[in-house]
Amino acid sequence: MSLQGKIALVTGGSRGIGRAVCLRLAALGCNIWVNYVSNRDAADETVAEIEKKGGKGFAIGFDVADNKAVLQAIKEITAESAAPEILVNNAGITRDGLMARMKETDWDLVLDTNLKGAFLCSKAVMRGMMKKRWGRIINISSVIGFLGNGGQVNYSAAKAGIIGLTKSMARELAPRQVTVNSVAPGYIVTDMTSSLSEEIQEMIRARIPLGSLGTPEDVAGCVAFLASEESSYLTGQTLHVNGGMYMGN
Repeated sequence: MSLQGKIALVTGGSRGIGRAVCLRLAALGCNIWVNYVSNRDAADETVAEIEKKGGKGFAIGFDVADNKAVLQAIKEITAESAAPEILVNNAGITRDGLMARMKETDWDLVLDTNLKGAFLCSKAVMRGMMKKRWGRIINISSVIGFLGNGGQVNYSAAKAGIIGLTKSMARELAPRQVTVNSVAPGYIVTDMTSSLSEEIQEMIRARIPLGSLGTPEDVAGCVAFLASEESSYLTGQTLHVNGGMYMGN
């Protein structure tokens, strides 16, 4: 699954799933642009790991929910390397709380970053992909977007919205040979899940047929497949990476 020389932008690429995706795509030969919004040190660590393995990585800071910042970043990437040919919309935040007490600002922040950010970044790169008649857009959704979850109406709505965005973009871009797919992780071992108590983690594992939480590398493997030529006849689809927790269509 060689992607030698391809230019890839991974939003939220400094930690967790994003970092694993960066490393996996770099191993396939991509030049990786690692997006971050505030933690430059973490992004630099990801770049260092990429280069340690013989790849090329670059850190670039911008807020995916800020259209001007997105357009400027794509301009910088294109000038330094070339127009991105692979985009992984991974940037995401949570602001959990029961809907009855949820602040409007917490709703807006999550929808802006998790859904609007994917829209803005995709719009910014799609012209270059269409012109080249080759491109891969991979959106990171979540099992929560399919199952729902109490205390996460904003996150669930955003991740469900990612699925509709994926399908509609796939239809629009297919004539130009640009594929758009999504990956919906279940419970993955990240900073977020590691902070949960052992009791809560055990409750989660009991709901997963395979009996364990996934790893960022499990998700990264699916992203790499969707970015490769091996998936060239696959578009508008969602790969569920959740150990069997959700088995719907």
